Amino acid sequence: MKKIAIVTGASSGMGRAFIFQLAEKYPKLEEIWAVARRAEPMEQLQKEIKNVKIRLFPLDLKEEESFGKISKALQEEKPWAGVLVNGAGIGISGNFNEISEKEMTGMIDVNCRALTRMTYLVLPYMRKGGQIYQFASAAAFSPQPGFAVYAASKAYVLSFSMALRQELKEQGIRVTAVCPGPVKTEFLKKAYGNQKISGYKRLVMADCDRVVSCAVKDAKKGKAVSVYGITMKLTRWICRIFPEELIVRFFQS
Repeated sequence: MKKIAIVTGASSGMGRAFIFQLAEKYPKLEEIWAVARRAEPMEQLQKEIKNVKIRLFPLDLKEEESFGKISKALQEEKPWAGVLVNGAGIGISGNFNEISEKEMTGMIDVNCRALTRMTYLVLPYMRKGGQIYQFASAAAFSPQPGFAVYAASKAYVLSFSMALRQELKEQGIRVTAVCPGPVKTEFLKKAYGNQKISGYKRLVMADCDRVVSCAVKDAKKGKAVSVYGITMKLTRWICRIFPEELIVRFFQS
């Protein structure tokens, strides 16, 4: 039975960075299944990573048939899924009534539904010692005007991950919610489009590889939540202490 890892959002940003980290930090992996819409960037991964086979699944997780293809591959091969990284995500900045319904539901479909379905599909193939990385965000710590649906979707991921972690504890499968602040990735550019990124977010913007490296270290330490950097850790603490209404006003300012 071959041991694999499955990574969604594998074509860019933190999903791509995770594949490099897994290839380095999980030496017993025989294959990494890379899932993303764009095949070309993933093909580059195959050229750059030589110590483990990178298997490509060019799929759009907003499409129903994508889950059928992943399920079929799992059923046919019955691998040992040692690691699942739910890295696919969509973020669109703007007031609720300024974003189209398609864009709004697309965020929910990928950030919540796809993550939940991937977890459901892969979990039967995991065993003791398995690790699930769920991409949440520091946006999960508090509602965010101008990023309302995205922040709400990430709050779902954080809540789901914490509960699932407790449910899987006896099986020896660990769940870590990865909650970074702003990260220098293609995702951030798409999220804001032509809008100006706030001075605060530019100030605390983190390096992608460092965020992922921190997540892997935190998971190996058994942490439930991985938060990179002092500023984001302080933000999480503030969101726990102060009334939510005050926090929302800060994000709106």
